[in-house]
Amino acid sequence: MARGQREGAAKWTFLTNHSHVLICLARQPEMTLRAVASKVGITERAVQRIVAELEEAGVLVRSRDGRRNRYQIRTRTPLRHPLEAHRGVGHLLGMVLQE
Repeated sequence: MARGQREGAAKWTFLTNHSHVLICLARQPEMTLRAVASKVGITERAVQRIVAELEEAGVLVRSRDGRRNRYQIRTRTPLRHPLEAHRGVGHLLGMVLQE
């Protein structure tokens, strides 16, 4: 059972896999996609697709750091759905990452 999930609790979440990947990379910009996949609970190939989509949308910028990739998040990029487009990616991350 996933951490924080109660027995009999719903198996869906409020956030998408795209946002879960983004949250992982915001916490650890040098995290490997394999580690992201493990954290999110999806395949590495799915994470690669999501990262490519986030890059294409201008949300993520990938750069090389030695043999690894490092990801920078463009926090001012507006969220995509019309209901939340008045906010940027940084607002979502700020809400989720606050401890």
